[in-house]
Amino acid sequence: MGGLVCADILGKEGYKVCVLEKNKQIGGSLQTYVRDKVIFDSGVHYLGGLEKGQNLYQIFQYLGIMDKLDLQRQDIDVFDKILIEGDDTEYHYAQGYENFINKLLVHFPGEEKGLRLYCDKIKEICSKFPLYNLKSSNNLDEKADVLEIDTKAFIGSVTDDPRLQEVLAANNALYAGQADKTPLYVHALILNSYIESSWKCVDGGSQIAKYIAKNIKAMGGKIIRNCEVRRMVEEDGVIRYVESANGDKIYADHFISNMHPVKTLEITDTPLIKNAYRNRLKGLENSVSAFTLNVVFKKDSFKYLKHNYYCGKEGHFWTTAEHTEENWPLGYAIFCGASSRSPEYADGLSILSYMRFEEVAAWKDTFNTVSNENDRGETYNQFKKRKAEKLLDAVERKFPDIREHIKTYYVATPLSYRDYIGNDDGSLYGIVKDYKHTLKTFISPRTKLPNLFLTGQNLNLHGILGASMSGIVTCCALLGNDNIVSKIRNA
Repeated sequence: MGGLVCADILGKEGYKVCVLEKNKQIGGSLQTYVRDKVIFDSGVHYLGGLEKGQNLYQIFQYLGIMDKLDLQRQDIDVFDKILIEGDDTEYHYAQGYENFINKLLVHFPGEEKGLRLYCDKIKEICSKFPLYNLKSSNNLDEKADVLEIDTKAFIGSVTDDPRLQEVLAANNALYAGQADKTPLYVHALILNSYIESSWKCVDGGSQIAKYIAKNIKAMGGKIIRNCEVRRMVEEDGVIRYVESANGDKIYADHFISNMHPVKTLEITDTPLIKNAYRNRLKGLENSVSAFTLNVVFKKDSFKYLKHNYYCGKEGHFWTTAEHTEENWPLGYAIFCGASSRSPEYADGLSILSYMRFEEVAAWKDTFNTVSNENDRGETYNQFKKRKAEKLLDAVERKFPDIREHIKTYYVATPLSYRDYIGNDDGSLYGIVKDYKHTLKTFISPRTKLPNLFLTGQNLNLHGILGASMSGIVTCCALLGNDNIVSKIRNA
């Protein structure tokens, strides 16, 4: 998304743009795949901030794709349902702050003060990030006082109720939340977006990439697929060209890498980028990966859900990724894809649970994508089957009859994320943010090479909104001004 936004914006600014995509399908986590005629999203399970005037709406409006997208708003009174094993109550996250508070007050009637403190702080933090509000200034000083707040500790400061503390943290799989690490600004910027408005893409999020690609081509730009960049070649202090896996050399005046910054530096051989910088980036922690079970339902069997589910074990919402072989999964999320075929019944369901890359390390030397198909072997297939059945067992405790509705299912592991997205470990959200070391995890779009820029989820924030914002930051750096921010705001 970051790279596509850069290409679209710079095309509008008069640049001749070429996008090099390593996969058959463009868009990174916007990619969809079809199994048994059912569309599954690889990453975009829902979007926030798409009501008129909200930040992602304005970006899409500026890009000229807002009125083309087929979107469905999630249930106003519940976009996320929170489930806790051993507790039969369903806790609702609702759209709109007053609605959000009122729906939680049903179960926590004595917690109005705490909930209002919580919501006010989220809104205050969001107001400190100018670009998030499509304002030009991006001065770190403006937000310095809110960068170093720990999410878990803050939630504990607004309520003593352990159950409400867990409910307020329960969808932290959206940002791979960690106790004593995840900064409150990450929690706030992401959650605020969904509270403002929450949406699904009908028939998958790849439509976003498709319409941006049309824009790029309409402005004379090119998109070359199945073109993996293996080398970035520096001569006389600038990147002169990049070399693809099949030996093609592509020359340009400016280069923007949407790869993980560490991968970018690995393929850029130059003394101008010092080892100290390379090692600093290499030393940053990447977020955890996931095991995804994509379920195809029997026709007109399972009712469509206009909300998502986050289910966890009591006491484990901040430690879900610290599972063992025996207690996995400690939590999971359920996303129902919106389909144009039926408003009443679901075609399929995606169930996600954390999985660390080390759990699939036995097959780390294999590679498998649509463009380069390989079988990882029978032991891998057995591993996937065992894990899928164990995850279904956990889901069945909350949805006792789910297996009766399943026609078939398909599995993606951290290896799938790695092979398609191009990082080393299948990380969902890139570089982990840490409230104790905030400046270490802010990565500049500029590099020591004046014509090489970085973009994507690792710079600022992940997700469609975060990656779009990163694309804007990168374009401002390349153009030398932030005029496009006001163009987006006034679109």
